[in-house]
Amino acid sequence: MGEGGDGKSFNFLQVLFEGVIAGGAAGVVVETALYPIDTVKTRLQAAKGGSKIQWKGLYDGLGGNIAGVLPASAIFIGVYEPTKIKLLEMFPENLSAFAHLAAGAIGGAASSLIRVPTEVVKQRMQMSQFKTAPDAVRLIIRNEGIKESGWLHFCHLIRTVTVLSWCGYGSFLLRDLPFDAIQFCIYEQIRIGYKLAAKRDLKDGENALIGAFAGAITGAITTPLDVLKTRLMVQGQANQYGGIISCAQTILQEEGAGAFLKGIEPRVLWIGIGGSIFFGVLEKTKSILAERNNRKDCKLKEL
Repeated sequence: MGEGGDGKSFNFLQVLFEGVIAGGAAGVVVETALYPIDTVKTRLQAAKGGSKIQWKGLYDGLGGNIAGVLPASAIFIGVYEPTKIKLLEMFPENLSAFAHLAAGAIGGAASSLIRVPTEVVKQRMQMSQFKTAPDAVRLIIRNEGIKESGWLHFCHLIRTVTVLSWCGYGSFLLRDLPFDAIQFCIYEQIRIGYKLAAKRDLKDGENALIGAFAGAITGAITTPLDVLKTRLMVQGQANQYGGIISCAQTILQEEGAGAFLKGIEPRVLWIGIGGSIFFGVLEKTKSILAERNNRKDCKLKEL
């Protein structure tokens, strides 16, 4: 047990469980609804020079992506919620933004072991490099991974995750840790200010609107990092870029500074709408779970 940021005691396991359920639900709804916009964004960012993008197969890779997004989103929120509460205990009230920034980054780091390989497979399929997610995993491991096979299934599993994660892990963290930290900090801080001004809890539509604003702003700010991540993840065996710095230098020299903003329109649209849906579903699910637990507590007290 501990004390939350609002002074109320909290049950760590309960907060963790509710975060896992709410995060998983929110992540799956967003990915399913907005996947085509994400595909267009990926193809715009991967296109070099004046090359045209393909408009077919906008749902390519959705199934495999959902299989990764569900546990990744569950882990993220499951870690974020209790971490946020503990950090709010440590920081004075006027520094709550730092607690939200740190909790967002920690949640992002915890979920990255699933998010990174999922993102690699998703973006390769969005670029029509593979027909199915299993084919993508098998061929990426064979062509870009360590050649020696492990003796045990567990070793092979670790090897699979390692190879898939290595394909752009640094660039993924470069984009997603700042993104997670900034988005959740903006969202939480606006909610705090709004609740103080309104002197009441927020309604579902208000949470969704704040989530849309936080997502759109953060998406725009981190677009250059997203371009770098996309280029590194989809390059495959070509190995055109030696790393993040090499990638940035090559893009700047060959395509100009404007290339770092490729895909900003669909990215802002996608993350803005996604933020609205994600935070709307997240808060609603948390509210439903809290009411359910309150009813259970009331019944126990009556016994």
